[in-house]
This record gives sequence, structure tokens and C-alpha cells, in this order.
Amino acid sequence: MKRIVILGAAESGAGAAVLAKKQGFDVFVSDMSVIKDKYKQQLDAYGIPWEEGRHTENLILNADEIIKSPGIPDTAPMVMQLKQRQIPIISEIEFAGRYTHAKMICITGSNGKTTTTSLIYHILKQAGYNVGLAGNIGRSLALQVAEENFDYYVIELSSFQLDNMYEFKADIAVLMNITPDHLDRYDFKMQNYVDSKMRITRNQTEQDAFIFWNDDPVVRRELEKYDIKAHLYPFSEFHETASIAYVEDEEYVIEQPTPFNMEQEELALTGKHNLYNSLAAGITANIAGVSNEQIRKGLSSFSGVEHRLEKAGRVRGIDFINDSKATNVNACWYALESMTQPTVLILGGVDKGNDYSEIIDLVRQKCIGLVFLGVDNAKLHATFDGFDIPIVDVQSMKDCVDACYRMAHPGACVLLSPCCASFDLFKNMEDRGEQFKECVRNL
Repeated sequence: MKRIVILGAAESGAGAAVLAKKQGFDVFVSDMSVIKDKYKQQLDAYGIPWEEGRHTENLILNADEIIKSPGIPDTAPMVMQLKQRQIPIISEIEFAGRYTHAKMICITGSNGKTTTTSLIYHILKQAGYNVGLAGNIGRSLALQVAEENFDYYVIELSSFQLDNMYEFKADIAVLMNITPDHLDRYDFKMQNYVDSKMRITRNQTEQDAFIFWNDDPVVRRELEKYDIKAHLYPFSEFHETASIAYVEDEEYVIEQPTPFNMEQEELALTGKHNLYNSLAAGITANIAGVSNEQIRKGLSSFSGVEHRLEKAGRVRGIDFINDSKATNVNACWYALESMTQPTVLILGGVDKGNDYSEIIDLVRQKCIGLVFLGVDNAKLHATFDGFDIPIVDVQSMKDCVDACYRMAHPGACVLLSPCCASFDLFKNMEDRGEQFKECVRNL
């Protein structure tokens, strides 16, 4: 019996273990951290042995194949041992793809992938499609393959997930953009990160579709290097010859495969960044055969994504906006670009090799104060100290929101758009956003 060992027992790992067990493999799960109770219960329910707080070598190095959590870097000691022994290492997505014939709609990019993924799922679900939501959001793809029978999956894919995918194929691949992010995982080399993102096109054939933002200079440069066999569906902000979707005269237009248009003001999502998300989602739904009526209905009724430019409340005329998902500089740029009020901006956390020069002009134009929320704010001070605007350092969300409240005035807004990962002071970006909203409610 083939032995499969899963490293990491969170959503993807626990789901992969269940699918492996149901497929008749000898399964073992190992996690260096404490496993959450809900995942322990899931593993126990299927009789899957597990360990936490350690990696026992003799229970792992005898594996025929390893399914690795995307959060575990290749530099982890156990992963390095496995590579030395040439034991295959794959992702949960790669494994799950072996056991379903469902159509795979896969979305990646440095920014916008969660909103685009959620919007595509919303359109298809509302149109009556038998569809699951998976990847970085939703439930584990492997668990859904084990327990459900969907015809379509809409999957948000991070670069980490793409790194360990080999035979998996996206029927519809969507690439939003590529800007610097997670460079700490890629030897601080942008090209390594770019190569990871471009794996979204891997194994695609002439029958598949590749949707991409044609205005992104990195994507356009990379396309020249690849012999992509899928049908190309480029979109852009404005009408240009190469693009098949755009906005012209305040009208949202898709030219192919089925002509579609609607008034831009009818789109539920506003702002330049959301225009790109809406274009990508509309093309995807169009390719998937959703009727124009249902696409229009879906694009106009979507309520947005939590922690992405989410209204957290208004207190004494000051608007508070939760953009905790902005874990890189480019995401913060789009958030700031959409601000129409004087802004107190919250930055900080775990720097991933950030270059803050991208937001310097917008900070000068729009910000009336900066609050640095992090353990180490030295790089932020080096960039912004000469801007002649108030700056405060804090290390708790309560102190952060209180400082912002003192800086702001009626008619201004407070924007949490940190540019950084959250792990220095918070469990994750969701925890950071929830604490922000809770502190706003308590003002």
C-alpha cells in the first residue's frame, strides 16, 4: 500500500489526509505546530494517525509521496531531508486534481485574486451552477473532492500552492497582475516569484483559456517567453486593439467569446482595482457559458470581500476602512488611489522585501498622518520620516485605533492597508482586521 505523509494539518493538510484515506492510501499527518481541535476531530473521524509539535523522521522519511502545506518553506529542515532522498513533494491542489473531472477555474496574481475568485464564484453560484470554492479561500479542495461532487471549482491559488503543482491543469486560468510580494520566500529575487505565478498556465491546451491583465508590464514581458497554447483573453482598463474586455464611454464591454456590455455604474464594486476584478470575472463567466443576464445580475449584486476595503464604521464623521488583506505595497497603492478623503494610513507588520517607493506620491497627496503598527518599523521610518506629517508608532490595535482617532478629523478617513504580513502582532491578516473592526466599534 502506497504511503502518503502530509506535512501541516490545517485546512489543506487535513483535507488532503481525508481524500488520501478515502482513496485507500496509508496516511500519516505531521505538524510542527499545535493542530486545531476541529482538524484533530476530522482526522480522528477517519481514523488517520497524526502528531503535533514535532516531525518524527522514521514516520515521515518512509513516505512514497509527501503532500506539503503551502505555508511550509522549502528551507524547512524536514523538507530539505525529503528532497535529499528524492521523495516527491506535491501540493494539496495537485493531489486533489487527480481525483476529479470537474472544470477547474484558477485565479492567481499579487493583488485582486480573492475578490476576483469570490466574484466568479458568486456569479456561477447565482446562475445555478454546481460549483465549489477552494484554495486560499473556502474549504479545502481535497476535502470537497472527497465529500462533494461539484462540476466546477473556483480556486484561488497563491504562489506557494503553484510551486508544488506539476500535472494539475486549469481549464480557465486567470492572472490578475504580478508585483513584488513574498520575496522573502523567493531568495529576494523577483524573477523567482514571477516564475511561480506563471505556473498558472502549466499544462494548458488549445481547449483551455488564459485570462490576464494586459496592462501589467511584467505579465506582458513574461508572455513573450512562454509558448502558451490556451486561448488568450487579455483585458485592460481602456479599449485597445489587443484586449477583448475593457471600459469605453463608461460602458463595461466584453467582446468574446460572447459579446456582452453593461453600464459601468451598475457594477457593484467601485474603484480602479475592482474594475480589473470585474473584467476578469465577467470574462470567466462568459467562457463558462453563463448567460449575459446572469453575468449582469452577478456583477451588480456582489457585496465584496471581508478585509478588502471593507467599511468598518463611521465615528463622529470619521470613516474607518479595513483593508487588512493589503499585505503588499501594490495592494496598498490601489487602496490609497481610491481614497477621496484626507487619510490617516496604518502601515506595518512583517516586511516581505517591500519597496515603499511605489506609494510615496500617494502618501504625500492623500495622507494627513501615518501610524506604524509593528514590532520593527525602522524601514517605514527610513522611508516616510521626512514627509512633514505626524507619525506614531504602536504595538497593539487598540493603541493604533486610538492614535488614528486623535489624528483624524470629521470628513477624514482611517485606512488600515498595512503593506505587510501580520504575524508579528496578530495570528493572521483576518485577526488583524477583526481586531481593527472591534476597536472601531469600541470608540
